[in-house]
Amino acid sequence: MIDLIVTNAVVATADAKGTTLEKGGVAVRNGRITHIGNADELAAMQGQAKRVVDASGMLLMPGLINTHCHAASALFRGLVENLKLEPWLETVWKAEAAILNPKTTHLGSVLGFAEQLLGGVTTVMDMFWHPHETVQAGRDVGVRVSTGGIFFDYPGPTGEDHAARLRKAEIFFDTFKGAEDVFAAALPHGTYTVSPEHLQDAWALARKYDALFCTHVAETTAEQQTVTERYGRRIVNHLEDHDLVDDRSVFAHCVHLDDAEIAVLARRGATAVHNPLSNLKLASGFARVPAMLDAGINIALGTDGAVSGNDLDMWLALRLAATVHKAVAMDASVVTTRQALAMATLNGAKALNAADRIGSLEIGKFADMILLDLRRPHAVPMFDAMTHIVYSANKSDVRHVFLGGEQVVRDGRLTRLDIADTLAEAEALIPAIRASII
Repeated sequence: MIDLIVTNAVVATADAKGTTLEKGGVAVRNGRITHIGNADELAAMQGQAKRVVDASGMLLMPGLINTHCHAASALFRGLVENLKLEPWLETVWKAEAAILNPKTTHLGSVLGFAEQLLGGVTTVMDMFWHPHETVQAGRDVGVRVSTGGIFFDYPGPTGEDHAARLRKAEIFFDTFKGAEDVFAAALPHGTYTVSPEHLQDAWALARKYDALFCTHVAETTAEQQTVTERYGRRIVNHLEDHDLVDDRSVFAHCVHLDDAEIAVLARRGATAVHNPLSNLKLASGFARVPAMLDAGINIALGTDGAVSGNDLDMWLALRLAATVHKAVAMDASVVTTRQALAMATLNGAKALNAADRIGSLEIGKFADMILLDLRRPHAVPMFDAMTHIVYSANKSDVRHVFLGGEQVVRDGRLTRLDIADTLAEAEALIPAIRASII
């Protein structure tokens, strides 16, 4: 028996070949895609299906993957403005220390994940305090989450030392081992906030569990200068010298890399996560995305936190990734449509070591998929589905979202929870949040 058929849609599979269908869809059983084909093929199968969704006037594609986020920082959206990263961080960390605990982290994560799911994001790599609460928030809303133990050489909001954080990180790995909706990781904040010894501890733990290793890398010139002066090596060289770079390494931002550092990432198979909106707003600079693409580096896409970019809009991040570098290079051929789309889909899956399960509509993968409304003035006429996705579509076009075949957004509304209570709780925190930075 087939659990679900979605048919009569324009289909953009986002697979490695860029396969599209003018009128077709997918069949789903036990949460995974069992068939992809045209509408006539699917019509012959409808008698075997428990549910059929007529997606006429819509575009079917995989859910987006946000490979760098701090979802719970949605609580601090708009709190700190018009500063570069370093002074901005000092104020943000002050607010976090005053406000964050397991309960408020869960609240902020629900808020951030809800925004993303309603915008078509089905998987998020999230770096934040209290990762157990982050996972629970993801399950409450209906997204897959990559997260895990945070490492930071200062007390931070949790007031813990390194030994305690190491123990908690191991508990996280043990708790979520084998979970289909959790991609576990060790997440040290950065090379300027975590010592080489503690970075190596995080790495060793990640390798023990065959898990991911994620950290911020070269987001600003000040960060690059700090690490270079402290250790005598640039950031990526510092990481490589401690054997902390391989195909399970996910490095956020990578704005200020030289040719030698780009070569290291390419040789070692690491992922660079591009966060164009946050980099623009915090005046961090322009990542060398065309050079990294030319080197063969896997580049994924992220929003960063809502406190730095003021939204968690992957469609805006996608369009910026596809356009900004053309202007910087003064070359309209750099960052092609297919390359940009891959950053938000299949490349994100590769970064999470999950390309066999998510990132594209292919037989055997999870049915994590979204339907975009094409009955909009900005969608007519549409000559190419991928061009529309990258340059014209936006989060308000997302009508339906499926996670493993379960419909988690229906007609623009969450199905697992009523977001009204979350909004009220977040609003009630405003006075305390505002007072935290005075």
